[in-house]
Amino acid sequence: MNQQWITFANTIKELYKKEYVPLHEPTFDEKEIEYVTDCVKSGWVSSVGKYVDRFENELAEYTGVKRAVAVVNGTAALHIALKVAGVKPNDEVFMPSLTFVATANATSYLQAIPHFVDVSIETLGLDPEKLEEYIKVIGKMKNGQLVNKQTGRIIRAVVPMHTFGHPVDLDPLIELCERYNLVLVEDAAESLGSYYKGKHTGGFGSVSAISFNGNKILTTGGGGAILTNNDQIADYAKHLTTTAKVPHRWAYEHDEIGYNYRMPNINAAIGCAQLQKLPKFIEQKRQLTLVYGDLIKRLDGVTLFNEAIHTKGNYWLQSLILEETFSRDAVLEFLNENGVMSRPIWTPMDELGQFQQMPKADLTVTKRLKNSLINIPSTPLEVK
Repeated sequence: MNQQWITFANTIKELYKKEYVPLHEPTFDEKEIEYVTDCVKSGWVSSVGKYVDRFENELAEYTGVKRAVAVVNGTAALHIALKVAGVKPNDEVFMPSLTFVATANATSYLQAIPHFVDVSIETLGLDPEKLEEYIKVIGKMKNGQLVNKQTGRIIRAVVPMHTFGHPVDLDPLIELCERYNLVLVEDAAESLGSYYKGKHTGGFGSVSAISFNGNKILTTGGGGAILTNNDQIADYAKHLTTTAKVPHRWAYEHDEIGYNYRMPNINAAIGCAQLQKLPKFIEQKRQLTLVYGDLIKRLDGVTLFNEAIHTKGNYWLQSLILEETFSRDAVLEFLNENGVMSRPIWTPMDELGQFQQMPKADLTVTKRLKNSLINIPSTPLEVK
């Protein structure tokens, strides 16, 4: 690599004041310690306690939805979101091939079929226009349901994923769902604090899922949440995630197969503290984007991905797009060996062995991004 890249790596280390800069670290202070200590002293550290209720209420208020149900991780949130949205065994579910494996895994837990479609270069998320053209080729309406003419299966839902916190173009996707009777389930795992046309992501679909993994913009250590504006869906999600236990003062009765997915109170305590800092985290990330924007101008053949029109992303992970003249792996090797942790985008789902036989559309943009997009350090930082 040339001197431009050496300067780039050294500047990032100077920015973070570290000889090795991780991709994304959690940011904690006395507030998390205070809340966790209070939780431990109370004795309520498992799936019941005041912090779980508080976190759910504050999360719903922040995102502008009616209800939030806290769970153990983002994959569990997706699993239950799809289930309460009505996805059944042998249904097909449209989703981007360019996503984290949890999107396809959660669909598979329900014995449903991931159906992979392409993404937009403007948003990095599902492309509504390409999806519409694809549906015209492979779909037909039968008894009010969209059916895949090639497989005979019902196509039940669409799961757009807001990649690295950048919202998908939702309006045309919503119109498409209404026209073809598809359920919209947002994979908002990465987009807490992101907005589409002034409305927070996760509030557009019937139900959505968020992740609070240790590397997310807000962490509870491990955790996730289901968001919805439908009380019936929220109540059912809460019931399923608490082992489908029928409320009773002492008896243990369960009325269907349930899941032990509820978020522990001690994790929710961390979440309450983190949520208070979220606006600051986002502002710091947006400042970091400006710094990187200036820095990238000194690198030939490299573009910093920026939010699309009508969106305000949380910039969870900063993304570089390399021109074809670059070897992605050579750049990754150089940065990681020189103290700047970086990573490629996910291997597209259709290339993973367990999903290679699943139906898929043309994935031209997905393949291009696989070979050209990398993430660089993105921990919130006070830029001076």
